[in-house]
Amino acid sequence: MPQTPEQDLTAALPSATREIEEFVAAAGWDQPTQVFALVPTERLLAAEPGLADQLDPASALTPIAQDALPAEDLAEALGRIEWPEQVAGCALVQEIVVLPPEAEAGLPSDAEAARQAAAEHPDRRERPLVAVVLRDGEQACVMRLRAEDGADSELIEDRTLAPNLITALHATFAE
Repeated sequence: MPQTPEQDLTAALPSATREIEEFVAAAGWDQPTQVFALVPTERLLAAEPGLADQLDPASALTPIAQDALPAEDLAEALGRIEWPEQVAGCALVQEIVVLPPEAEAGLPSDAEAARQAAAEHPDRRERPLVAVVLRDGEQACVMRLRAEDGADSELIEDRTLAPNLITALHATFAE
């Protein structure tokens, strides 16, 4: 039985998430927060046939980089985003600082002080996190661990990595 368009997009979500991560990783570490619209490739090709040689028709979703988010509060910036109907999903890529559990336990309770302490902690690890949602509620996340010795870094895929960010991204599709 053939898949519905929604099933095609859901099946394409992990691949699109990794594609976004690879695109951002190619630019190197220490990148600003980036947002991408996810548009069904078929719809994009129908609207812009001249893109046929630039897009992979076998991929159900095409990520399209958007303007950079303002450097202000991320939640506030996401709260102002409204996607047109043609956009099936969106992604946000952000470098985060991850600490071992024992280091997290010793952080101050004040959010700004905790951020500062985490940024300066000797056991911190920077990780680019890619959180992706579809309009219909599907989601995916990938995170890459920065290798300290120049070796290949590890890619972690887990749709539950960033629950608050996923919720905020879903809210950009609220009617």
